[in-house]
Parts: sequence; structure tokens; C-alpha cells
Amino acid sequence: MKDTKVLSGTAYSFEGKMPLRQAIPLGLQHVLAMFVGNLTPLLIITGACGLGVGSEFADLQVSLLQNAMLVAGLVTLLQLFAIGPVGGKVPIIMGTSSGFIGVFNSVVANMGGGVIAYGAIMGASIIGGLMEGVLGFFLKPLRRFFPPVVTGTVVLSIGLSLISVGIGSFGGGSGAADYGSIENLLLATFVLVVILIVKHGTKGFTSTSSILIGIIAGYIVAFIMGFVLPTTGVTADGVEYTKAWVLNWDKVASANWFEIPKLMPVKPVFDMRAIAPVMIMFIVTAVETVGDISGVMVGGVGREATDKELSGGVMCDGLGSSLAALFGVLPNTSFSQNVGLVAMTKVVNRIALASGAVFLILCGLIPKLGALISIMPQSVLGGAAVMMFSSIIVSGIQLITKEPLDARRLSIVSVALGVGYGMGVSPAILAHTPQAVQLMFGESGIVPAAFVAILLNIILPKDKAEETVKEVVSEEAATIKEKAVTK
Repeated sequence: MKDTKVLSGTAYSFEGKMPLRQAIPLGLQHVLAMFVGNLTPLLIITGACGLGVGSEFADLQVSLLQNAMLVAGLVTLLQLFAIGPVGGKVPIIMGTSSGFIGVFNSVVANMGGGVIAYGAIMGASIIGGLMEGVLGFFLKPLRRFFPPVVTGTVVLSIGLSLISVGIGSFGGGSGAADYGSIENLLLATFVLVVILIVKHGTKGFTSTSSILIGIIAGYIVAFIMGFVLPTTGVTADGVEYTKAWVLNWDKVASANWFEIPKLMPVKPVFDMRAIAPVMIMFIVTAVETVGDISGVMVGGVGREATDKELSGGVMCDGLGSSLAALFGVLPNTSFSQNVGLVAMTKVVNRIALASGAVFLILCGLIPKLGALISIMPQSVLGGAAVMMFSSIIVSGIQLITKEPLDARRLSIVSVALGVGYGMGVSPAILAHTPQAVQLMFGESGIVPAAFVAILLNIILPKDKAEETVKEVVSEEAATIKEKAVTK
């Protein structure tokens, strides 16, 4: 019983010392939660460039996927431990951003695809990442534009935007031929039920590892299903397909045991057609990162993020993205999925998260490990994701309600979600606006919601009575401090 209490205290402490036998499973939860999301953007963009399966560049795509795992691990370690001012020392997992997909698709369309277009994306990412790094350095004077009502609205928007992703996985993956089938729904429900039972029916280490246990249980059930249920189906057009919940062991068998990642597998190309829109997106990403860090600190640690944590986190976000581009990988940002995992489990231990980062690096060096995780059925991930993503929404609400929800704050949240978030999730409303506006606001509800929240926080007058109270409190605090110094 004593060990359990020690573990519980260590797990909930960022700098606590934790044995590897306890840290590794907790870190593995984070890897499982973000693994598919870390690779999906790369699959989409390389496919759009014509570098996917069946092309002469298929081997290049495999190398890029390998590099994506390596870079995610390295940048996560930078975020956790920091080098100088770079890195927030916050419990954040970094990975390939899906927020850039819309912008990159537009770049590919404008440049005609191919290796040149992908190189232009890399060149733009190098410059954009450096710009975000500079922005992070000067973040402290900009902090006043991000009070709890603004960061809370951004965090809430992040959670809302991920709910559809979680439900999509719950049904087996929105692109699956058997999406929403009884097998997928039952498998996802089973995983969710196991997580709930373990989370609330046990204590200590077992409870904090509920996500990992649920996913492992899902793997086992999917394996058994492969022996007792048909693994293929036929579409309405008569095309045979493999069901989404089937484990593809051939992919694991064909993967190499060891392979050294290649630096600059794609030569960067610096083209303003890519640089201009991508730089705008990096500004938006900085706002999202502020929201993610705010959410993880409130949800996991129970306090607001400091200026140093936000500044270092954004700098890591930007410079990590530039590093990723040197390895041919899309920008790396804070992973909202893992913010939800921290908010749900409250496990913020740096050693635990670092063990997950090391596992990602090993996946980059040992493709067979990566293949084992990449065959995870989407419905297994979805069973865990719906709960994790909902936890982000709760963290956003906690931030918003940190201060009394007066008429001014209520207006900021209402308009930001109603107009801003609504505009982002219904992009057709922007069809007749300039392309720059569509790129910024039409791909995600997070961006316009953040923009509206920041704008309203600047222009809406603050309540005079509230300002007077704040001034009085500040004066009293200064007086108390002066008396303490005198004594």
C-alpha cells in the first residue's frame, strides 16, 4: 500500500523521480494516443504530392515516416528538459501537426505536386519555424493578450475540434469501407468500458495506466476477432476489402529491425508561393500552442502556465518545426490528444513522458516497433480518444471559469465560439472571401475562435468596478510586501 502512495505522488509531480518499470508504461500510453496522428498528416501530404504508395518515391515516403517518429521524440525531449530558453519544461508531447494540412494542400495545388512542391513545403517550414521561435522569445510582453478567458476559449475550441476526430476513429476511421460497422463500434465500446473500469475500479499505478491497459485489451480482442469473424467484406460495387479492425501482421513482419534515418531526404526549396501562407499558419500555431500549454497546466498541474513556460514552449514549437523540416518532416507542434490524456490521468511526471519520447526515437531507429503500433485498429484508438478529447473541453471550461463569468467574458466566449468556431467548421461560408482568409480561417475552428477571442478581449471595455478592485488588491499586496521587507 505504501508503494502505491509513493507512486501516486511521483506520477503527479513533474520533476519527481520515477523508476523506469513504472515510467515506461505511462509513457507508452502517450505514444499510443498520438502515434497514428503523428503519421497521418505526412501520409496525406506525400500522397497529394504523388510520393505515396505505387509511385517511384514510395521508399522516400517510408523514410519520411521513420523520420517523423524520430523527430517527434527528439522535440518532445527538448520540450520536457529545455536547452537554454528553448523548451517550456511542461508535460507536453510533440508531434507532426495536422493543422497545416489545408495550407499544404493549397501549396501542392498551386505548385503542381511532385518533389519540388514537397521541397517548397520544407523550405517554408524552416523559415516559418524560425519566425515562431522569435515570436516565442518576445511572448512575455504579449501575454496580456492571453488572459484565462482567451486561452480557455482556445483550449475549448481545440477540444471541440477533436471530438469529431475521436468519433471518426470510434467508428473505425472515417475513410474505412466498414466505417460504423457493429464490429468497430463494439470494439471501441469495449476499450472505453475497460478504461472506465480500470480507471475507477483500481488505484495507484493500475488506475493511471488505464488508457494503456484499455488499448492492449483492444489489441487482444481484435486478434481474437480475426479467428472467429470474417476479416473481409464486399462493397456495394462488388469490391472486396479488409475490415478496419483487422491487425495487419504482414506489415510488422516486413519491417526492418534497424535503419538509420536520413538527414535532408528532400532538398528544401524556398518559394514565396509556399512561404507566405505557411508563415501565417505558424502564427496561428503559436496561439494553439499557448492554448495547449495552458490546458495541460490547468488540467494536469492545477495552475496557470507561467510566462517562461509559454515562451519556452512556443520557441520549442517553432525551432522544433525547423529541425523537423531538415529531416523532411512536416512541422512539429504540441499534440492536443496528449493534452487530453494528461487532463484525464493527471500524470505529469517528466520521466514518464520522456520514456514515451525515447520509445518514439526507438521507433524511428527500429521500424518493426513502429509497425507494431501503426497496425492499431482505429476503433481501438477511438475507444480511448473520445474520453481524452472530452477532457480537453473540461480543461477549457475550467480556464474560462477561473474568473467570474461576467457579461464581458460571456460575450467573448459566446461570440468566439458562435461566430469564430462556427465559421471554421462551416468553411463554405468563406467561399467568396480572399484565399488568404480561407487559408487562415476555413480549415479549423480553432483559428477563427482564437482570433475573435483575442480581438474582443482588446476592444470590449472592462468593468470599472472590476478594475478598481484589481487596483486595490495590487496596492494591498504591495503594502504587505513592503512591510515584510521592512521587518
